[in-house]
Amino acid sequence: MTESSEWLIYRGAGEPHDGIERLPDPPPWRDFTSRDAAGSGDGSQDRRLGAHRHLAELHRPGAEELEMINAALYLRRPLLVTGSPGAGKSTLAHSVAYELGLGDVLRWSIVSRSALQDGLYHYDAIARLQDVQIAAQGGFGSAAGSPGAVEGIGSYIRLGPLGTALLSSETPRVLLIDELDKSDIDLPNDLLNVLEEGEFAIPELERIADRLPDGEAEVLTADGVKVRVRDGRVRCRAFPFVVLTSNGERDFPAPLMRRCIHLELGRPDHNRLATFVRAHLGDEAARAGDDLITRFLERSRSELLAADQLLNAIYLTDAAAPPSRDRLADLLIQRLDRPR
Repeated sequence: MTESSEWLIYRGAGEPHDGIERLPDPPPWRDFTSRDAAGSGDGSQDRRLGAHRHLAELHRPGAEELEMINAALYLRRPLLVTGSPGAGKSTLAHSVAYELGLGDVLRWSIVSRSALQDGLYHYDAIARLQDVQIAAQGGFGSAAGSPGAVEGIGSYIRLGPLGTALLSSETPRVLLIDELDKSDIDLPNDLLNVLEEGEFAIPELERIADRLPDGEAEVLTADGVKVRVRDGRVRCRAFPFVVLTSNGERDFPAPLMRRCIHLELGRPDHNRLATFVRAHLGDEAARAGDDLITRFLERSRSELLAADQLLNAIYLTDAAAPPSRDRLADLLIQRLDRPR
């Protein structure tokens, strides 16, 4: 094997070998080794949360960013943050939660099929029906799934990130509604009433509230905590700090815009990108990749690039040490707005 191909694990030579043993540790955001034997633990998620906390510690907002964040806090209004990928939109939510001691950030990642119901709560009617049928056959006796035990209905309800953020509490939770511009055309308008009123109903509980002990049912939150909901309604006392992010792929309706504080983040500078790399890969990797950060910034003036691409390039060129480092970095950092 020549020196130029030493970093290759797969050689394409058609000959079996034990090269997989030379594969280095995965990047932190792709590390699944911490999962427990049952598969329920997610080491990758833990690593990502650690990186977010590190970014929150290092984040230093500009003057306009600082003013808009505080305006949203004072006015109890959602903060709509727009900007290019890697500008630090989601970091902002983690920074506020970290500095103000507001707990873990609740995150709702938006896709094209996301609906308001996904953010509020999920009722597993099929599971409840199955349990009722089993109970009717004598499998559960007087279990919570039986028709007469209406108080057990809460076992089949789980609040979503938005629903959890609207629970009554003394201090606000931080909710990140990420990449709202990926949603279908209805979701921004659907959010208006909930964000304006700070409450929502769970019809499945409202219908039977008079048959529940004290009108309360115990449900599960998005972060796995059991809470009691009274009269089938969730009402906030402290309006959550809501951060809506957008990569600018679409415009939002005027009713949403007038209910939000709007912050436009410019392209990240060298210091912000170095902080981003340092939080995910450490100080040494940030120093070693300083030239790649500079080249990334130069290209981003005329090309649409994402900071995740920069992370991939710095990790791979550091872990694999290929002879054609610059060429490999350019292959990994390809413009996202390239004509088809």
